[in-house]
Amino acid sequence: MNLRQIETFYWAAKLGSFSAAAERMNATQSTVSMRIQEIERDFGVALFDRSQRTVRLTPKGRDLLRYAEEILRVAAEMRLRIADETATQGVVRVGIVEMISVTWLPLFVKAVHDHYPKISLELDEALTQDLVNRLNSGTLDLILTPGRVTGYNTAPISLGSVTFNWMASPKLALPKKILRPRDLQNVPIIGLSKESYHYRSIEDWFHAGEANFRRIDTCKSLGVAASLAAAGLGITLLPQRFYAREIKSKQLRVIETEPKFSPVEFTATTSTDGIHPVTRKIAALAAEVSNFEKQPARKTG
Repeated sequence: MNLRQIETFYWAAKLGSFSAAAERMNATQSTVSMRIQEIERDFGVALFDRSQRTVRLTPKGRDLLRYAEEILRVAAEMRLRIADETATQGVVRVGIVEMISVTWLPLFVKAVHDHYPKISLELDEALTQDLVNRLNSGTLDLILTPGRVTGYNTAPISLGSVTFNWMASPKLALPKKILRPRDLQNVPIIGLSKESYHYRSIEDWFHAGEANFRRIDTCKSLGVAASLAAAGLGITLLPQRFYAREIKSKQLRVIETEPKFSPVEFTATTSTDGIHPVTRKIAALAAEVSNFEKQPARKTG
């Protein structure tokens, strides 16, 4: 039994299928099956129950998974501590939201490659809930998202905060005064999909003012939402700092509202169940290069 076989078993067990493990390891499904069979021959026991459509661990397989996790974690930790950083290699799968894609993502990628030139990144942009689900399932190693991912098995690092405001085209002719949820409940709303942090923020704002919005059109991109708002089709929630050009050119204007939105904290989150310690260092790099608003350090003494 070798480390590659153990890693293959680990991913087949974590992802629940040999095909998913093959994709994760850039191997063929037949190679994965062969490695699992070799381990089973070594131990003389079945590790997976193959009688159902999806493979499931046998009791012995569950026992082995605990050892496999520890072996792989120790092996990765050993390489990270003993080897030169530039020798660290592998693939790290990073899930990101659009807000990061359009701001400091290039700085992050450059920082990773400067520190770990043999690390390859697989970047995947999606909505927050999808990224959280994939981190929990093991198909992503690190996610950069708004909000704090809760759970005993996650380790979030703050990336700073972003302030969002309601915005609309001047063509919408909304009153130039402080508006409250009930003042805006009949105005068309443009938001991201229901799986997004953006959508939940809009819902919470209206509910806090004991109001309900009449209609919300959803999309998967802040850029699309901003474009629709600039066309006069509704109001949307945007980060004012990153839409300064559109505000200056009068394509959009900030709507003064009460209550105001609290700044949204973004975090880099890894799973404590992960077997690659380097992902935590890469999360720390994300915090270093992020240009979101950072809280000043508290003075002591």
